[in-house]
Amino acid sequence: MLDDARAKAVFCSYMESPRLTIIVPVYNEERTLEAIMPRIFAACDDATEVVFVDDGSKDHSLEILRRLARPQDQVITKQNGGKGDAIRTGLSHVHAPYMVIQDADMEYDPAEIRTLLAAALASPACVVFGSRFLRPNPCLYRRFLWGNKVLSAVLSLLFFRRVTDSYTCYKLLPISIMRSLALRSTGFEMEAEISAKLLRRGIPIIEVPISYHPRTLEEGKKICFRDAWKGMLMMLKVRFGLV
Repeated sequence: MLDDARAKAVFCSYMESPRLTIIVPVYNEERTLEAIMPRIFAACDDATEVVFVDDGSKDHSLEILRRLARPQDQVITKQNGGKGDAIRTGLSHVHAPYMVIQDADMEYDPAEIRTLLAAALASPACVVFGSRFLRPNPCLYRRFLWGNKVLSAVLSLLFFRRVTDSYTCYKLLPISIMRSLALRSTGFEMEAEISAKLLRRGIPIIEVPISYHPRTLEEGKKICFRDAWKGMLMMLKVRFGLV
């Protein structure tokens, strides 16, 4: 793992030339956008673009995105199709050599993207996942915790490579690799599809510890039990070459 000083140095040297794109899928997040967007921008150099994809929000999310986005950012709106569909839409608007996904809530800390990028630049043939299980983090719902652990264990068994957090939002990788995966998912099973296709192709995954601040269902947490089954099915389809 890179220490903070080295991560900052690598990040700054990188940002002098190439760029990083952060894809932010958004659906009905008016309660968190005004807080998370400044944190995303604070974690970015001016050369970093952010692609916000509004997935047909029914609240004031799109209005907030358009008001707060910087000149170098993109705000895209589309009909509601799910998180995976929003990510796929965002991919077609990326201009940078590296990309990462950032949720529009407050569960993940954008400041840690710097560490992910530094790890990716130090190992160009690898992709980097931010793992919530490599350091102590709060847990509000044990069913979500164990659901993620079970899915990650199944993925590890299917592809003979241990991954501790297959459903992490923080997946940072070269855009060329991301686009080559030919992703099909429209919902949360996108996380399983990305993880499984990377392992099937033998692309090494580096996991670095990240912090995590889970929100409650009342605060807008959207993933549910049926998404776990969809993820499991996606892993099996990828393993046996069906997608």
